[in-house]
Amino acid sequence: MSIQATRGTRDILPEEISNWQRVEAIAREILGRAAYQEIRTPIFEQTDLFERGIGETTDVVGKEMYTFKDRGDRSITLRPEGTAGVVRSYIEHGMHTQGDVQRLWYLGPMFRYERPQAGRQRQFHQLGVEVLGSADARADAEAIAIASDILQSVGLKNLTLQLNSIGDANDRQAYRTALIEYLTPYQEKLDPDSQNRLTKNPLRILDSKDKQTQEILQGAPSILDYLSSESQQRFDRVQALLQDLGIACNINARLVRGLDYYTHTVFEIQSDDLGAQATVCAGGRYDGLVSQLGGAETPAVGWAMGLERLVILLQQIQQSVVNPVDLYVVSRGEKAEAQALKLAHSLRRSGFTVKLDMSGSAFGKQFKRADRSGAIACLILGDSEAENGTAQLKWLKSGAQSEITQSELMNNPATLRQQFEENA
Repeated sequence: MSIQATRGTRDILPEEISNWQRVEAIAREILGRAAYQEIRTPIFEQTDLFERGIGETTDVVGKEMYTFKDRGDRSITLRPEGTAGVVRSYIEHGMHTQGDVQRLWYLGPMFRYERPQAGRQRQFHQLGVEVLGSADARADAEAIAIASDILQSVGLKNLTLQLNSIGDANDRQAYRTALIEYLTPYQEKLDPDSQNRLTKNPLRILDSKDKQTQEILQGAPSILDYLSSESQQRFDRVQALLQDLGIACNINARLVRGLDYYTHTVFEIQSDDLGAQATVCAGGRYDGLVSQLGGAETPAVGWAMGLERLVILLQQIQQSVVNPVDLYVVSRGEKAEAQALKLAHSLRRSGFTVKLDMSGSAFGKQFKRADRSGAIACLILGDSEAENGTAQLKWLKSGAQSEITQSELMNNPATLRQQFEENA
């Protein structure tokens, strides 16, 4: 019996990798222009980091983490999200002492044990940003604007920004009391997860997907009615800044996000192009997380977007772009094959994309593969070319063929490049 990929994981094959590279390249360019710096953290951390950072009552910690004991009997967890690891690194390496706002971004695999579905696997990939050291509402607006720029540049058009404020700790405590008071009479009618959350983390009930629970929540109080004047002013400022940037938003008072570390601004960017799994980017402010994990009081805001969903969209709106081949090198005979390898290596160093046929099969079969490769030209070496130090250059579109010396190919690639401009 053959071994297959583990459930919830998948291979990213060569024919689809160009879409991944396109998304990554767009993100790198936009983030680079905004002076964000890349950070790479380990894919596993001490379990305590996520329990303290994300929250023990969240679904991520309670149900979805891949946690195990290593050979030193330490509890280790594959990272389920990127923020906690970035904050741990920020604290550990004293980034706050650099005296400036840290604009960081990351890209890599995350791991959650949940039911695999379109655009979400148990190993999935996220692009994320973290802005540490600024309490300014402009940091919130800038982060959202950059996310919007990336998504639009990838090709999403039907985007909707869902925006909310969950205030500070005092605002949430007042709202928590009101929400418990409202939901307690309905406790037996809530779904089992919401019943468990009622006393532990009632705000998470707002995120329930259960139909009956959602009907009960129709009459629930709104967190926006429990914001202090300072929190409301801050939320108004974020909205005004987004409006100045031409970014429309829908105020969604039930948007709370799934992790405990959020404060004030929370948001999701959704796309109508992706069906039921509409959220392509989500995040918010987390002013208490750095101190919660042992650092100094540090305001922060960030977001993450799932690359699988972006790639699915890219596949829907355009064909995969295969890296073009300039030259397909065909050779037969021991001496010719050695020279072909040398030529291919030299031409690659000169900037050409070269595919070398190493099958050793008859010329006819190699020519057929050259035609299927999509190459612009075919370079042919046989026994006579090997003896004369030449090669046959055949333009696959027109069929025109001419002889060229190997010395000229290696020492004067500009001649070949000019011929490409004339024949491409």
